[in-house]
Amino acid sequence: MPPRRVRGEASKREVWEFGGDASPAYKAELKFDRLRYRLLPYLYSLAGGVTQSGGTIMRPLVMDFRADAQAREVSDEYMFGPALLVSPVTTYEARTRPVYLPAAAGWYDFWTGAPAAPGQTVVAPAPYDAIPVHVRAGAIVPMGPELQYTDEKPADPITLWVYAGADGSFTLYEDDGLTYSYEKGQFTRIPLRWTDATRTLTIGKRAGAFTGMPQTRTFEVVLVSKDKPVSFTFTPKADKSVKYDGSALDVKL
Repeated sequence: MPPRRVRGEASKREVWEFGGDASPAYKAELKFDRLRYRLLPYLYSLAGGVTQSGGTIMRPLVMDFRADAQAREVSDEYMFGPALLVSPVTTYEARTRPVYLPAAAGWYDFWTGAPAAPGQTVVAPAPYDAIPVHVRAGAIVPMGPELQYTDEKPADPITLWVYAGADGSFTLYEDDGLTYSYEKGQFTRIPLRWTDATRTLTIGKRAGAFTGMPQTRTFEVVLVSKDKPVSFTFTPKADKSVKYDGSALDVKL
């Protein structure tokens, strides 16, 4: 989550070879390709954390939920960064699968926005074009605009999906995406913090700089809560839209 491009040499594997535009296989692959590119701000920030801070991207549950004895025994789910719990489907033609939701403040179904209580096993839908993905309460998931390739255009606006129910934070990392200038300190970090009690998203002061850095940008904020489930869509309706010039600002939701 999201899947990589299918690779190999023995047979045709391009997405358009799977039955044409009307094929369910083609539609499913296209959906996840689009999602992968929309998630680039999240993915690139995770990769920046690996380089700059010794972070990890795919994490067994024991890394995040060491006090949860049941989570320590789960071997077929993983955290994808701090926000997303991914539960792959490996049984042929399965359309559901059991998913253990570790002890945390709460969880949300990524696809529907429906809340789910922690510390339980749920039977999660696994339709042909999706796998079970849950989002941790307190998570902030940045998504960029629709792209055909990584440097087609600037990552603006960025949609910040905020999942209420706990305090949370995320650091948005950026560099020029083309050179090794980041090894010389040419990159930026924007700290994001959600304070659940006051329903406030703080977009912190930008640290650092790089050649070609956007001086201003737009953040679109979508709040998902128990009282307001929001299904994933490629065209979400923002609760708030703010202009950001590198200075800290608070967004009340």
